[in-house]
This record gives sequence, structure tokens and C-alpha cells, in this order.
Amino acid sequence: MNKSDMASAAMEQGQGILRLAPNWVPRSFCVPGRRLKLHPDDYYALGGERGGIDERWFASTTPADNGPLTGENEGLSMIVLQDGSETRQLRLVDAINELKGELLGDRLWEEHQCWPMYAKFFDNQGPLPHHIHHKDEHAKLTGQMGKPEAYYFPPQVNNHGGDFPYTFFGFAPGTTKDQVRECLVNFSKGDNKITNLSQAYRLEPGTGWNVPPGILHAPGSMCTYEPQKASDVFAMYQSLTGDSIIPEELLWKNTPEDRMKDVDFLMEIIDWERNVDPLFREHNFMRPEPVWPLEQMESQGYVQNWICYRSHEFSAAELTVMPGATVTIKDGGAYGLIMMQGHGTLGPWPIEAPAMIRFGQLTYDEFFVSAGAAAAGVTITNPSKSDPIVMLKHFGPGNPDLKTE
Repeated sequence: MNKSDMASAAMEQGQGILRLAPNWVPRSFCVPGRRLKLHPDDYYALGGERGGIDERWFASTTPADNGPLTGENEGLSMIVLQDGSETRQLRLVDAINELKGELLGDRLWEEHQCWPMYAKFFDNQGPLPHHIHHKDEHAKLTGQMGKPEAYYFPPQVNNHGGDFPYTFFGFAPGTTKDQVRECLVNFSKGDNKITNLSQAYRLEPGTGWNVPPGILHAPGSMCTYEPQKASDVFAMYQSLTGDSIIPEELLWKNTPEDRMKDVDFLMEIIDWERNVDPLFREHNFMRPEPVWPLEQMESQGYVQNWICYRSHEFSAAELTVMPGATVTIKDGGAYGLIMMQGHGTLGPWPIEAPAMIRFGQLTYDEFFVSAGAAAAGVTITNPSKSDPIVMLKHFGPGNPDLKTE
């Protein structure tokens, strides 16, 4: 079958719901937190030189940018379909390019000509370096898009918080640009002490944060669900994290050639007012907010909460279906989903949250729901007498159902 036939067959097979394969991504500068449900033997399945697998990407049409050793299709989600007795796979990006608005909905396709977001788990034993994601204006200088993102800390994968469950955001009010610039100049001299200028916030399972581009952040060691714009652009501004030296090449990652080694360019990327905002927590912290009136949802056997809702580029919700309930959920746009807890059915598919996954194993815990299927309503049945179904759903920009900030 060609790509067009495979895409159409997958849509027909899933009644507008596509089954996705696990999409594992290593990072050479990170130590896995081992909460991704991978088998203990498989966190270094790609070899020590590639580093440990500390990320799983969801509904991704964005290639991972992991340097010259990056594997073919690394970071790209694959659709799983059954062709008689044979199991086939097709890249989600190829299916979208073939089906266009039939899969994404006409509004998203006409506005973006692509699926403009993805989500991931990142899972590290320790904190990440204080780093930044570029705005569109700076990212386009290297042919990329800017990267707003958001965090949510699912309780199901955070039975422990790792070594440092605190995240540094921005800089303490009163910090000067000269102080930050000095840290960047001193990057190659060992510890540039940039987090001395920042302040850390304790991470709380079941809550999250919004992180617009241009804000410095050093994510803590909780396993984090992260919806974001479809980009992998970043620069590391901290030279020492724990006992690990950060290569200077990561300070200059995604810097255009004519600005290489120009510290002023690194300073330009910083959204200064947002970084020193004295009300940073008030403006960026997120507790779950009900999508519809709580009593209305509970009477039907489910609760759906917005968990990431402060960005215009994406949104995310947590859906809980009560034990024994069958519900039909309608949404205003296409979305990807990852199962966190429970088992049952989703349209024609069996769904389950596995306790452990082998590298290369195909699962029934991740799906992509087309715009048409979302609008018509997806029927979910929970046959358990005790265990709720819990899933996280990631939506593209302009979600018409999003009524909060």
C-alpha cells in the first residue's frame, strides 16, 4: 500500500481514531528518572553514546534534534495499522500530509498546513540546566519556530519526585541584565552560577506551569507531561548542573552563524519583563479547571479538567471516566491522547495503561483522534468495578472549547 492508501485504511480501521506506537527519545546530557514504564533493561537501548531514554513523545510530527547521531524518524510518531495478518506502520506526519483537513479539521489545516504541536513526557533523575526556548523572531533565523510549552505533573508517574523536585523560573526581581550577561560570558569557566540569580518553586503533582518562549527555566526532577509548539529549539544558559558540565555547544545551539559567540544575541532572546515578573507564579501557575460544570460531568460518569490552558498555541485536558461508566465525549478539535490509568475501550479500540513496556513493543495506550471523530463524540467504556480510566489529551491552537485564560 502507498501512503495515501495506508492513511485511509488506518482512518477506516479506527473509525477516525489512529493507534500510535510508543515514541522514545534519548538525551545525551540527561540521566533517566525511570518513570516512563520502560523495562529496566531498556533505558539505554540505543547505546551509551546516545544517552539514556528520558523522553516519550506523543502525537509528534516534529523530528528530534539530537545532533549527528540522531536516528531516522527519531521523535516522529508512527501510526499502527493491521493489514490482514501483517502489522504496518506509517508516520503520522505522512498521514496528515495525505489526509489534511480530513484528519486535522479544515480550520487547523488551512491555518497551519501541519499539526502544529506535540506533547511529551520528560523524566529525569535530577534537574535540567537553566535554559531558554526562542521566540518565533529569533527561531526563524535558523529556520525554526519558537517554542512555548507547559508542564503538568501526573500523579500516576510521580510516586517519587527524583533528586530535585523544584523548578527555577526566570530571575529574582531586582536582577540586572549585567549580572545575567556576566554569567553567560563565564559559561566556559566552570559553574557560571546563573541559578544564583533565579528562584525555585516546589513542584506539586496534579498541577502545572505555563512557560512562554523567552523565559529561562531549569525543570525539576518530576516526571513531566509537556504539551508544546511543534519545535525543538533551545539554548542552555547554565554551565553546571549537579556534577555535570554542559557542553558550550549547547549554549550556542540554534544561534545563526553571523551571531555565533555574540553574547548580546543570547541576551536578546530573553523576555526580560516576564523573567523578572514579581507575580510570576500568579501569571503562570496552573491548577486544573473543569471543562464543563462539574455536577453536569459527574452525573454522566466522567470529569474532564483543563490542565494546560494559558497558551494560545495548544491546550491539554485530563479526562477521568468513572468505574462502570460508558460516556460519549465530544471535543471541538483533533487531539492526541495518552492513557495514564485503567483499561476499557475507546471507540473500536481496546485501551489500557501498561505497567511496563519493552523498547520496540507496540501498546494500546496512545491514540490520535481526528477532528471528525472528536466532533461526533468518542465513546469510552470503563468495565472496571474499581479503577477509573484516566487519560491526558493534547489539542492544537485555537481550541473552541477552551473558555478559561
